[in-house]
Amino acid sequence: MTDPALEALQQRLGHVFAQSSLLTRALTHRSHGVDHNERLEFLGDSVLNMAVSALLYQRFSGSDEGDLTRVRAHLVRENSLHRAALALGLPQVMRLSDGETRGGGAMRPSILADALEALIGAAYLDGGFDASMQVVRRLFGQLIDNTEIDSWSKDPKTELQEWLQARRLALPQYRIAATRGQAHAQTFEVECEVAALALVERGEGRSRRSAEQRAARGMLEMLKASDRPGGPLRS
Repeated sequence: MTDPALEALQQRLGHVFAQSSLLTRALTHRSHGVDHNERLEFLGDSVLNMAVSALLYQRFSGSDEGDLTRVRAHLVRENSLHRAALALGLPQVMRLSDGETRGGGAMRPSILADALEALIGAAYLDGGFDASMQVVRRLFGQLIDNTEIDSWSKDPKTELQEWLQARRLALPQYRIAATRGQAHAQTFEVECEVAALALVERGEGRSRRSAEQRAARGMLEMLKASDRPGGPLRS
């Protein structure tokens, strides 16, 4: 890990560390030594959530808490952090034990995601919340600016499950009602049943999963319509 590599990383990160030891620690995996990044990762996790929340609050002024929470969960999950870490070039500057390095640790999603959070925590300690906010904005600002709430919406099966659980009803059951076509171009017809309400809805798709999603969407639309004042579930 050379100084030019660290200088380039800080330029990409948008923050030059006054305390270089914080940067070094943020990039140090526990396999390398005792002065590792786990405490910084703990701090960075909270700072990241706060910073992303602030950016989402500003960007989506008309969205409710549930939508904002869902988008934030996508942005701060391991997969998203791993991609951001790769874009920053963290694999090239990580400090790992020889064994961890040989095992491919520098590319491991969990290690890189933790290191990214540690960098955010280190920026917070080095320059305060404004510095860490600048880092998070640099990492996620473009993605947030270019996204729409609907693109992060729940899939119908998940939304249907949550709708039923909120009303203390049993989860839906899915079963294949019919399969048509040749093996390489089949169409599946799936039934979605909510036994507690004696309701069945069907959906078709080129895969069982897509058919289940369509059946769930139809069931959800029927339930929401029925749940309105005057609907069957309200009468």
